[in-house]
Amino acid sequence: MFLTQQALSRQIKELEEELGVQLFERTTRSVALTPAGESFLVAVRDVLERLDDAVAAARRTDRLLSGRIRLGFIPGAALELTAPIMTAFRAAYPDVEVQMREFPANDPSAGLASGVTDVAFIRLPQGTQRIETEVLFTDPVVAMVAETHPLATRTSVSARDLVAHPLTLSDTTDEVYRAFWGLYDARSSPGSFVAVSSVTEETSLVSAGAAIGVTGAAVMTYAPLPGVRFLPVEDWPGSQVAVAWHVGERSAAVARFVDTVCAVRDREREVVERIEARGRIEPSS
Repeated sequence: MFLTQQALSRQIKELEEELGVQLFERTTRSVALTPAGESFLVAVRDVLERLDDAVAAARRTDRLLSGRIRLGFIPGAALELTAPIMTAFRAAYPDVEVQMREFPANDPSAGLASGVTDVAFIRLPQGTQRIETEVLFTDPVVAMVAETHPLATRTSVSARDLVAHPLTLSDTTDEVYRAFWGLYDARSSPGSFVAVSSVTEETSLVSAGAAIGVTGAAVMTYAPLPGVRFLPVEDWPGSQVAVAWHVGERSAAVARFVDTVCAVRDREREVVERIEARGRIEPSS
């Protein structure tokens, strides 16, 4: 019990005082339970057994969690964390059905805004109301330019370099999202935009020289295209990829999913570091 005899005696005395009964009969040669002590011991053992049963039942219920999760995601989802997240969740909760659905660029909430998803992998910032988020990592922002574009010879660009040219931009109505990807804070005038609804459309327009694309550095790995160069944007923050869910509406299954996402993120630190290093400007020596 890791207690000294003196400490144990003190605790027994305090318990007897709290109960108002004598639990032990003490002599100079022995210590024995009183009739009240014997009754108390039987009752305590019964309580402890029921507590053990309750703990075991709770753990069984947790393991046997069932139901359905509607998981929305933007293109790329959680990038290299997606597979380990889904593998870990399915292993822990095999009876929970996960319905995955990709959403186009015009719905950055990945179905949360319309209520057709329960949880989603999204990019921040955005203006979706009544959602909670847990950030997984930050994806650096890069400019996609055709290799024939005047900026293509640069090793990096600034936001002010980019706003002088037509940019691709999602046709979403989320103004917070549009302001970030449209580099609004770097502008002194409205500028020119080419509406896009998918990454494929965006890369095709860029390779054709119709516009510059401002996007996450993950595109360098997930959607490379001949004739396109990727330039780090020196003075623009990265885009945070997050798991998101409805405020006050997190079911047991969604709660476990979010817990699993965070556990995988914390475990896979090397993967996160590689994601966040992609497209980052290296300091000059």
